[in-house]
Amino acid sequence: MKRAAFTLIELLISIIILTILMLFLYKSYANLNKSNSLLNEEVQKISKIEKIKKTIVMDFTSALSVNILNQDTKTDIVFLQSTHSLHLRINPYIGYIVKDKILYRIESFKPLTEFPLVADSEFIAEDLGKVEIFRIYKATDTKTNLYLVHLLFEDKKEILLKLNPLGA
Repeated sequence: MKRAAFTLIELLISIIILTILMLFLYKSYANLNKSNSLLNEEVQKISKIEKIKKTIVMDFTSALSVNILNQDTKTDIVFLQSTHSLHLRINPYIGYIVKDKILYRIESFKPLTEFPLVADSEFIAEDLGKVEIFRIYKATDTKTNLYLVHLLFEDKKEILLKLNPLGA
């Protein structure tokens, strides 16, 4: 006798095997999506840190003048005039201020000289993140014009930059 079709048992076995394969594929797909989302989060964090580093480097290396105001053992306030602007200003006055453990970068047309800022100050402020330490150290050697920027974020990401302003 010649068989022309599959038996019911053969069909059920093939459906069970296909179901098991689909479950493994779905689990792999779900793990891949989770891995991609974790990778994307890490890339975003690294990108933010790199953007902050680039901004600080550009501000300081393009600085025409730098003024450091020590606040306490963990925070400084820095006012500088730079040729670098994020908001298309010509030689803006830039300040790095820590208030309530948040580091702000402010950019103004008017000189920034004291903290707290005067009432008529007009500036654009950007939140750079929660920090534990923001310190600027000037080289003690008067022949060199080097600055060391130490920045420790609340999530323990650390930035340590040695900078040489071109104009200051």
